[in-house]
Amino acid sequence: MKYFKAPLAAVATMAVLAGGSATAQDTRLLIGSTSASSSQYGYFVALGQLINDTIPDVTASVAETGATMDNLRRMKRGQVNMGLVTTNIIEHAYSGTQEFDGAPQEAPLLWVYAPAPQNVVVRADAEIATLEDLNGKRFNPGIRGSATEATAEAVLAKLGITPDIVRGSTTDVVDMIKDNRVVGYVKSGAGNRLDASSLDINTFTPVQVVSLSDAQAETIRTEMKDLSVVSIKDAGEGIAPYMTWSFALAVSATPEMDEDTAYQITKAAMEDETVQRNALPSLAAYNLAELTMEYGTVPLHPGAARYFAEMGYDIPDHMQPAATH
Repeated sequence: MKYFKAPLAAVATMAVLAGGSATAQDTRLLIGSTSASSSQYGYFVALGQLINDTIPDVTASVAETGATMDNLRRMKRGQVNMGLVTTNIIEHAYSGTQEFDGAPQEAPLLWVYAPAPQNVVVRADAEIATLEDLNGKRFNPGIRGSATEATAEAVLAKLGITPDIVRGSTTDVVDMIKDNRVVGYVKSGAGNRLDASSLDINTFTPVQVVSLSDAQAETIRTEMKDLSVVSIKDAGEGIAPYMTWSFALAVSATPEMDEDTAYQITKAAMEDETVQRNALPSLAAYNLAELTMEYGTVPLHPGAARYFAEMGYDIPDHMQPAATH
């Protein structure tokens, strides 16, 4: 088996954090997540806890990362074994298009856990009523290296919107919005609600979400097939209804993860009714297996496919595991 080999001291630390002791037989997994200020980070911490508590001889630890693009790079280098991806970016990786032009990468899917509306959150006093009003304004398209960043830049380019792009981590950008050094940012929602970082800003610095126009929504529907357009009615207190683009959040693994480990992790996640929902309450509205069948864009890991087949799910052709696995 080809797993990330952590130094012995690091393995011991992982085990202590997991509430146990490391043994030479433990399978050691490092999970790539996102910024610690994101609601999604809490989900992956809960997932690590679930793995440690339910799967014998597997010790999981969570690494704060730059989200999807960073996680895929780390998986390719063998630095993480599984982690957060988005359904659109992982499709680009498999097909070797856009960010992965000429350099396809396999990262088989384990499951999809949440739709992710992409919210254009701006200060309410910035006088930004339309996306066109962002032209020339200091604006952050998403955490550096994330699917949010890559997708937002592609959408803005397609729509002819040219902000003055500012890069940074979520923590840095939240501070910049509060200090009025940037007008806003793009941030994945927590289900159909604003993300924790957006709610944090809104506590003392009122924000609004900029909506797509009907024409912009139609452009995305017809010219950006890897994205969906969604209407959000109740994103947070004082936030007016809006339309925005969306993909889904998922968990992927390296092709080297063995089938039984992937099976056990998928089984634990699908059959858990408390740990993941406690970390991300919006999950209570979804059946994760059904979300996976609906939103999955790439082949499943053979272990995940085995679990879903055993549960009676009809796996779409495009999600069938590659024959080489």
